[in-house]
Amino acid sequence: MDPCQSTSSREEARRAALRQEQAHLTRLYTRLDAVRERAETALREAHGRGGGGTRQALIEREVTAEEQARLVARFSSVERGLCFGRIDHRDGESFHIGRIGLRDEEHEPLLIDWRAPAARLFYTATPQTPGSLVRRRHLHTRDRTVVGVEDEVFDLDGLTEEDRRTLVGEAALLAALRRGRTGRMSDIVATIQAEQDQVIRSGLAGVLVVQGGPGTGKTVAALHRAAYLLYTHRDTLARRGVLIIGPNPTFLRYIGQVLPSLGETDAVPATVGELFPGVRATETEEPSAALLKGDPRMARLVAEAVRDRQRTPRDGDGLRVEVDDMELRVGQDVCRRARDRARGLRKPHNIARKLYVNDVLKDLALDQARRLGRPPLDDEDVRYARASLWAEPTVRAAIDRLWPYLTPQRLLTELFADPAALQRVARRAGLGPDEARTLLRPATTRWTVSDVPLLDEAAELLGEDDSAARALERVAAEERRAEERYAQGVLELTGLSEQGFLDARALAERHRDPGARLTTAERAWADRRWAYGHVIVDEAQELSAMAWRMVMRRVPTRSLTIVGDVAQTSDPAGARSWAEMLDPYVGGRWRETRLLVNYRTPAEIMEVAADVLAEVAPGQQPPESVRDGGTPPRAVRMATAELPEGLPRLVEAERAAIGEGRVAVITARSRVAEVRAALPDLPSGATPEALDSPATTLTTTEAKGLEFDAVIVVDPDGIVADSPKGGHDLYVAVTRATRRLTVVHHGELPSMLGRLRRVRG
Repeated sequence: MDPCQSTSSREEARRAALRQEQAHLTRLYTRLDAVRERAETALREAHGRGGGGTRQALIEREVTAEEQARLVARFSSVERGLCFGRIDHRDGESFHIGRIGLRDEEHEPLLIDWRAPAARLFYTATPQTPGSLVRRRHLHTRDRTVVGVEDEVFDLDGLTEEDRRTLVGEAALLAALRRGRTGRMSDIVATIQAEQDQVIRSGLAGVLVVQGGPGTGKTVAALHRAAYLLYTHRDTLARRGVLIIGPNPTFLRYIGQVLPSLGETDAVPATVGELFPGVRATETEEPSAALLKGDPRMARLVAEAVRDRQRTPRDGDGLRVEVDDMELRVGQDVCRRARDRARGLRKPHNIARKLYVNDVLKDLALDQARRLGRPPLDDEDVRYARASLWAEPTVRAAIDRLWPYLTPQRLLTELFADPAALQRVARRAGLGPDEARTLLRPATTRWTVSDVPLLDEAAELLGEDDSAARALERVAAEERRAEERYAQGVLELTGLSEQGFLDARALAERHRDPGARLTTAERAWADRRWAYGHVIVDEAQELSAMAWRMVMRRVPTRSLTIVGDVAQTSDPAGARSWAEMLDPYVGGRWRETRLLVNYRTPAEIMEVAADVLAEVAPGQQPPESVRDGGTPPRAVRMATAELPEGLPRLVEAERAAIGEGRVAVITARSRVAEVRAALPDLPSGATPEALDSPATTLTTTEAKGLEFDAVIVVDPDGIVADSPKGGHDLYVAVTRATRRLTVVHHGELPSMLGRLRRVRG
């Protein structure tokens, strides 16, 4: 029996689990409100004692007020996501895990702080080494409401019958497999758990590749690896953080659901389109442009674009500038020497620009002195003259035309909008004229996901002139030292230094407004140059060579977990092999773990998918599916003119067949408008709102990494023809279903889908 087909029992189990966990969460928030109110009352009383009394009384009041204020802030900071997990031990004890520890009126534990030793197994238990755990449960909450639960079972026999009836998520599926009629099912579950355990417990150092086909649980295993690493190597990773890169915003939401504790302080979830601060790109390119922008030759093109903005005057007479009705000149050869000297520093463009500007200003100052008949300038005269000239708008504009201060956005926007510059730069970078035309676009075009690695490349070559920021930091550091010296004098005068309650630094900080304290994740998110302690990349096969350059800059230690399936590569610039993408950075020093068991996709659907894979990627082996679906996948022939009536009818039929499940209509990019017009009431796109609905429409790209109870694939021929990786897209589309698959075609059915049962729409 297919465990996924028992929709009513699955929904009943989910509701029972939600009721159970909601009751405990309500109790936790009631207790949180009580202890927070007690701390607020104590704080008000401390402030109300006034300033009289002995010195000892003043100190006691200050210490009490500080402690109660700290408690109030702590209790307020955990209002969101108070509790996110539960562990059940073999001896019958259960503990809920959360952001702080809470006890009831009798001092019995209600909530265990995630950092406490008692919470360790929540992060370190794996299927092969569960310790004393029989189950681990993840809670998904919104405000003070439990909206979802996800179970992992380590010992099914150790659960009570009631607990078995309330299993939710993949645990219910694995438990049903284990209860199969043959011993093979138990062996299969043991294999699944051993594979995932190998992923989770692999060492922190180096590059781990987790290669797994559809339904093998590679994403869940990788995220549990993140939790395991963050707990086991807390000191290292808490300082540097973990970057988790996913294919779309829905995946980022999934991170928060599966591992809520990761989103607090130490993990930074992002898509490739969000890795450059200040840009959040979601739009994709046409395949030809995406392929080109992912090509490693683009690194040379960006470098040539930077050099192209380091110019000499077009006029053979050199640089001419009007200042106070006087034309100042710097010869062509002098400008060229200044440019070559600045380039010779081998510094980023905006850093080297300071030398170029100073050299040109010096020559302008000397020319000005000669024209005014002044004696030769000494060093002090030159510094003054340079500053005076730089204050002139005409001078700044003239120099900026030769060596401008550039942001990555300005560099690429102006390059892609200038046909002549684009052809010139492309030729120097080894690109052909047609390739240059592929990059041409209006300056108002929004950034795409493929642009983000190019922006990052430009930022690396341009750099930032941070001399002003460093000067401000030196001033701030001196002010801090002065404040601490003053604070030390206060402590000595009052005698507080002998009491040991405060030191000078603490007293100075208390009277300084520090603003909000940023977490590791917040600081890392805002800093492009942040070096992470570990990086996890899901659907990693979709990253282009240029995207890998961007990722590798963020992890100089080369500590990565790379999760994906090269058989599912749909991006034209994506991976053909892991070696192709990784060897330029680690020279073959990476290890691979393969997940071979598909426990979510029915065997009947995987047989169809295996035929597709054999045609588009003959060297790749599909994972072995271990359960039957019960409903054979089918092909429905439907003329284009029939779509407005036929598609809605088909969607309703699938919804009725699966009950509480979800339906996805997946189509070729070229047919999106047509399909969405036929289904105007269905939400579209891989947004959380669309995916929470009973039915949605998606492109193959948007469906990447997602799963649905029933899938309707529209126009398989169009999917194959849409891009150079169209066959891989079709493989992705047909493997999104966990129960039912229907393929809608208007012409002859592709031969690779020959196993489908043909019916008339």
